[in-house]
Amino acid sequence: MSAEPPFPPPGFRRFWAGEAVSGLGSYVTLLALQTLVVLDLDGGATEVGWVSSARWLPYLLAGLVVGALVDRVRRRPVMITSDLARAAVLLMIPAAWAADLLTLPLLVVLVACFGAASLVNDAASMAFLPRLVQRVHLQRAHARIDGADAVAQTAGPALGGLLVRLIGAPLAVLADAVTYVFSAVMVATTRVDEPRDRAGGPVPSLRREISEGVRWVYGGSGLARLAVATHVWFAANAMVLVVLPVWALVELGLSPSTFGLTTAAAGVGALLGASVSTAAGRRFGTGGAIIAAHAVITVAVVVVATAGAGTGTVLAPVLLGVGQGLYGLAMGLSNSHEMTFRQALTPDALQARTNTTMRSFNRGVVVVASPLAGLLADRLGLASALVIAAVIFAGTVLMLLASPFRHARI
Repeated sequence: MSAEPPFPPPGFRRFWAGEAVSGLGSYVTLLALQTLVVLDLDGGATEVGWVSSARWLPYLLAGLVVGALVDRVRRRPVMITSDLARAAVLLMIPAAWAADLLTLPLLVVLVACFGAASLVNDAASMAFLPRLVQRVHLQRAHARIDGADAVAQTAGPALGGLLVRLIGAPLAVLADAVTYVFSAVMVATTRVDEPRDRAGGPVPSLRREISEGVRWVYGGSGLARLAVATHVWFAANAMVLVVLPVWALVELGLSPSTFGLTTAAAGVGALLGASVSTAAGRRFGTGGAIIAAHAVITVAVVVVATAGAGTGTVLAPVLLGVGQGLYGLAMGLSNSHEMTFRQALTPDALQARTNTTMRSFNRGVVVVASPLAGLLADRLGLASALVIAAVIFAGTVLMLLASPFRHARI
């Protein structure tokens, strides 16, 4: 019997460090942009929805093409270049603000450019990890990345709220730009054997390669039910993310720093979820752990909606924090299992296409759902929108329970 390879393998720590630090900056920027739209640009749920939609629009327009192209080349150089591109785009936000040129339309354009660079980086990094970590250790590797993300999710919003209070939302975005430079350096110094880029011979048909990825995800690979349930999940999540900042800052009357602290509770929950995810997978299986997480997130949104009953009292931020904590717990519990399930079933030659196919449809849902969620919230009310989101989350639980996926185990 051959001995199990050691974990973590050489190079993983640098890759992990880059992901962890850039993740911290991303949570700072998420809160800073939400605050910028609501307080600096006088926007509401509809405006937050447009900015969120712009972030994911490139996935809808170019995700399938990018996945096919990334599968043709070495992934590390792509990650380095796209990290530096993200840093450059983020620097333009405070620059435009300093020049008194920052408007909502310009912010939407810059966020869309940032989303395009993130699309390329996501396609490369998710396809890069299976080359860095052997299949037997994929779930542990994802759990460690999720743990770091949970810490970032805890510290990032709190740090973001503090930075917004001290220097303003536009300048707070600078912190994220620095983290992407750090990530590029970490990836550049990570050593891993990668196949050479395709050279010579006929150029493969891009349309055929895209079709291969789509057929793999929605055909007989075993990924289809999870993929469809995930698309529905993203519709509900888009609604929550659009409503949440307006719900907290306007309806509940919280300050940006208090909102940041309640959002940080999601990071605490995510850290707990990531720490028990491996044990949960052994106990309930991959499918069972993911279904349980979807049930928890349904409860989380209901708790967030009940925070409206405590408006003007300490009960509002407490309930909001509890709901955010449960939300994070569900995310930390499910993410490593979803990524492992996807990557374990997919051959190396299809990793980027599988990732971008699912993410393109997921983000396509966000592009459509985010502005609709904003309009719905403005018409029916914020609390009603949160209840609708909870019902949609519950629907994903039923979808997975009613399929063989509930017995899945990696």
